[in-house]
Amino acid sequence: MIVYHGSSLEVAAPDIRHSRDNVDFGKGFYVTPIKEQARKWAARFKLRKGHGTISAYELDIDACRHTLQVLEFEGYTGEWLDFITACRSLTDKSCYDLVIGGVANDKVFNTIELYFDGLIEKDEAIKRLRYMKPNLQICIRKQDAIEKYLRFIGSEEI
Repeated sequence: MIVYHGSSLEVAAPDIRHSRDNVDFGKGFYVTPIKEQARKWAARFKLRKGHGTISAYELDIDACRHTLQVLEFEGYTGEWLDFITACRSLTDKSCYDLVIGGVANDKVFNTIELYFDGLIEKDEAIKRLRYMKPNLQICIRKQDAIEKYLRFIGSEEI
């Protein structure tokens, strides 16, 4: 599977040390099979840092599913919301190597913030999220999984 990473520079050798801790699926290297989504991620960096680059990789997703601890979400569900909440609040204690699921992007994040702040109940948050079409992100949470299953193909500046 071809996947993409958007940032301010080419990332030929991904390293999870450079990841923030309190993001959607926790510390890891984030990619997407949706090139336009990676373009949007890179565009944010271009606005802030003056450079935007999309790096492309081959991810052996079948091997990952057979050999790694994989958590995969089908849409915006209660389980997805619980996992995002745990990761963003730094209380996630899971040992997943790879997490696949929707992005808590700007459209989705307003609902998540209301839930985080206790202003809406979980059922209401899920009801609101049900109508959102999820983008897709893959978080590789272990460095050895990156080195074994992700192969850099090339990059392009935007």
